[in-house]
Amino acid sequence: MASGSRVYSDSTFASQRSGAATITRIRLENFMCHSSLQIELGECVNFITGQNGSGKSAILTALCIAFGCRAKGTQRAATLKDFIKTGCSYAVVQVELKNQGEDAFKPEIYGDSITIERRITESTTSTVLKDHQGKKVASRKQELYELTDHFNIDVENPCVIMSQDKSREFLHSGNDKDKFKFFFKATLLQQVSDLLRSIYDYLNNADAVVVELETSIKPIQLELSELQRKIKNMEHVEEISQQVQQLKKKLAWSWVYDVDRQLEEQNVKIGKLKDRIPACQAKIDFKQRTLEKLRDRFMEKKAQIAVMVEKTSEVKRRKDELNHSISLASKEKHELVNEHDRKTNYIKKQVNRLRFLEQQVQDIHEQDAKNTQNVNVGLTKWWDHGTYRRKNLLAKQVLRQNILLYYRAEAEASEIKEKLKELKNEVDAANLTLTRLKEEESALSENRYKGMSEIKKIADEIEDYEKKYNEIRSYILELQQHQTNKVTAFGGERVINLLRAIERHHHRFKRPPIGPIGAHVTMVNGDMWGPAVEQAIGRLLNAFIVTDHKDSLLLRGCAKEANYNNLQIFIYDFSRPRLNLPHHMLPQTNHPTILSVLHSDNPTVINVLVDMGNVERQVLVRDYDAGKAVAFEQRISNLKEVFTLDGHRMFSRGSVQTILPLNKKMRTGSLCSSYDEKIKDLEKDAINVREEAQRCRKRKRDSEERLKDLEHHLHSVKRKCTTADRTLMALGLELRDAESVSVPEASSSSASTVYELCQEISKIQDEIQEKENLLEKLRVSINEAEAKVKDLKLLFASLCESAKEEINAFEESEKELMEIEKDLQSSEAEKTHYETIMNNKVIPEIKEAEAQHQELELHRKESCRKASIICPESEIEALGGWDGSTPEQISAHLNKLNYRLQQESQQYSESIDDLKMMYEKKERKISRKQQNCKAFRGKLIACRNALDSRWNKFQRNATLLKRQLTWQFNGHLGKKGISGNIKISYEEKTLSIEVKMPQDASSIAVRDTKGLSGGERSFSTLCFALALHEMTEAPFRAMDEFDVFMDAVSRKISLDTLVDFALAQGSQWIFITPHDISLVKQEERIKKQQMAAPRP
Repeated sequence: MASGSRVYSDSTFASQRSGAATITRIRLENFMCHSSLQIELGECVNFITGQNGSGKSAILTALCIAFGCRAKGTQRAATLKDFIKTGCSYAVVQVELKNQGEDAFKPEIYGDSITIERRITESTTSTVLKDHQGKKVASRKQELYELTDHFNIDVENPCVIMSQDKSREFLHSGNDKDKFKFFFKATLLQQVSDLLRSIYDYLNNADAVVVELETSIKPIQLELSELQRKIKNMEHVEEISQQVQQLKKKLAWSWVYDVDRQLEEQNVKIGKLKDRIPACQAKIDFKQRTLEKLRDRFMEKKAQIAVMVEKTSEVKRRKDELNHSISLASKEKHELVNEHDRKTNYIKKQVNRLRFLEQQVQDIHEQDAKNTQNVNVGLTKWWDHGTYRRKNLLAKQVLRQNILLYYRAEAEASEIKEKLKELKNEVDAANLTLTRLKEEESALSENRYKGMSEIKKIADEIEDYEKKYNEIRSYILELQQHQTNKVTAFGGERVINLLRAIERHHHRFKRPPIGPIGAHVTMVNGDMWGPAVEQAIGRLLNAFIVTDHKDSLLLRGCAKEANYNNLQIFIYDFSRPRLNLPHHMLPQTNHPTILSVLHSDNPTVINVLVDMGNVERQVLVRDYDAGKAVAFEQRISNLKEVFTLDGHRMFSRGSVQTILPLNKKMRTGSLCSSYDEKIKDLEKDAINVREEAQRCRKRKRDSEERLKDLEHHLHSVKRKCTTADRTLMALGLELRDAESVSVPEASSSSASTVYELCQEISKIQDEIQEKENLLEKLRVSINEAEAKVKDLKLLFASLCESAKEEINAFEESEKELMEIEKDLQSSEAEKTHYETIMNNKVIPEIKEAEAQHQELELHRKESCRKASIICPESEIEALGGWDGSTPEQISAHLNKLNYRLQQESQQYSESIDDLKMMYEKKERKISRKQQNCKAFRGKLIACRNALDSRWNKFQRNATLLKRQLTWQFNGHLGKKGISGNIKISYEEKTLSIEVKMPQDASSIAVRDTKGLSGGERSFSTLCFALALHEMTEAPFRAMDEFDVFMDAVSRKISLDTLVDFALAQGSQWIFITPHDISLVKQEERIKKQQMAAPRP
């Protein structure tokens, strides 16, 4: 914005007559109410008239906008885009200025005219400066500010452009404070006052900075004192450092002296070890001699035993033969005894069999005795007192008698058979009837069981439908809860309690937990893949993420507080950016992966799904066949699993191919963007399930009716079956009575049975006799075997008795040989022990000691070389020589001094030279700062004096302007014979006008313009405005509706006064009024324009 219009005397207006910066043309396009408007203006006075709403005021608003005024500064709109005509997308304001004469602005660039074009759109605004040919020269606002500053154009100054609002505020306001503001702003006193006050603020801030700088010098002076103290302490530290260096030298040579001591000790040790060799060798020689003696004795005893072995070998051979013979005889005897026992057991079994058969024969004869008494009496007496042979004869006689009885009973039995046959036929018929009834009963029972099973099955179906209906209703309620709060889709009410617990303990977490994961992800391309994604990573969606183990334990405690068991928690670094997965690590397929259909604004959630869920390697396909092709046939790299829309999961591990069906227990829909469609589908399913349950209940009622009829029929058949059973029992009893009469038939059959039993008894008796003969032979063989064993044992005992002395002598020699062998082994072990000690201990220890001696010598040379580098040995002798202290003692003393030195040095990390340099540096720094403070203080005093001088000048100028305003005001009033005075109070910020009319006989000035008539008040206010205009320089001036509240007389006077003033002054004037201007005099320098009437 320009710095403002300047205040000048009358002589300054001469330059304005050159015409520089006067407006020649204004063009508006889509601005406010104008679609396209172009106005040509004269160089002196311009009147623009028109009806209200014709867009007169828009011209002044466009001027303000063109010269860089903000939208709010025009008091017509809040933003620039509000100036665009309704229904249009842009607005253009062009103002063409004359650029001639001495005050021309960069005439070599712009030429005779300058065009300012400001274009406004919905989003942006731009300002372009063009030359006289219409070519673009500049587009920066700074160029516009230079132009307005050069031409003294300040559109915000009410003396340059007085809009409708400013006209009402100034010309028709009686408030003294408003008049003062108008005066203060129009004369630029306000701008100068604000500038001087801001400079005062800058000087106060600079003074505070200087004071702060002076204050900052005091701590540095204290630091100088502290540095002096540190330097003194560091001198003491230097003394300790010198002691440390001396100890380091002594420590270096103490290692050499310590090695010398170790060498002496090693020499003594080697001498002792070498002294052990003769004693050990003597023991080895003694054991060698003992071994030789024992070996000689061992050989003699071995030869003696060899002779004894030859003598006793024959005896041993005979003993072995006898032992073998005894063993064979005992074995043979044992086998014969076993055979005898087996035969005996077999005979016992046959005797028992014989007795059983005899008992059967006896039972048969007892039965026959009732019919044949004579035969039975004789058979019984003979059977009780006879022998086995007599029994055989009797059996033959009984057989012949039974044959005769058989033929006599045959004739009687034929009649009984006919009767029995009839009874059997009746029994068979009754049996058939009973069987048929039982089969019918069985069929009815089976049908009844099937009916009951069917009813139970239908009841189970009803129960399943009821259960399914309840599950669907529960699922609907759950989805409705998810609609209210989507977080409940990933853990239900438990997750709400958990989030409340987390909120209560949020200050204890290092970073707030993220979760549940499902609440932070959304589906990219609708809900089509939602069920498949939930089948794949359903458990991960309920999990939470924390940043470290401590937060994990704290979250686990919150879950326990919320009664949320088995909460899945992942620990992940929240600061990690989103993983960038290269293309070659993803499955090479056109099908989407789970990662590609999920979106999350939180990179940690995506990272966890990739690292923990492998979502980038899980592929989604539409159907089962396509899934099999992707999972098993195409051999896609980086593929882990395939999921289909219907929930099938497919994967291969090596050569094993696995296909898992949909998990029907798992509820899907957590990732749905809208639950309305899902709820509608579920409600339809619930209605269908309820209808199916009603149909099942109807089927159950029908089946129960059929079962009732079937049970009634079954009870009837059971009664018939009971009756048939009783009839069959009665016929059976009658049949048994008839069969009991047929005794002869039974007698004939018993006769044939006795004959067969007698034959079997005879056969068993012969076999028993044969086995008893064999037993007798076995007893003889057993006795012979026992005698043979006894003989062999006696022969073995006699042989042992005869060889006893030789054997005892042999055993005694063997014992002696074993003792000698034992001593020989013991001596060899002792000799080996001493040789081992010699070879594995004494000699290696000597070699080791010698090696250590050589190593110590090398170590001494190396230590001496290193110590010589640190200092010569003569320097140690000059320091008092070695006092016998070990390196460990010197090292301990050195560590103490180092610790003390470290403690002292930690207090002062710098060296003494650094401290001295720092002291000098700080001293120079303080000196510079003191000089700077002194210079700054002098400059501040000079600036403040200059500012005070300027402020005094400002106040003098303000007083002069006040007087000049009064003179010029009186000058304009005097043209009508009126006098007046303007009183301005800069302290109270008020401006009052006093007017004295010529007809006022009392000569009392009217202090308030409200006491004047309308015409008088308008004229006095106009004179005040003209006085201000006369004090202000601007290339053009504009006034809008300045006469809106005037009557005809006042308007005529005001117009004449303004025209005369404008023509006399010589600058460009633009007057806008809705009233008639026909009374304005006609002149060549006055241009009048009429705006078109507004469209209805």
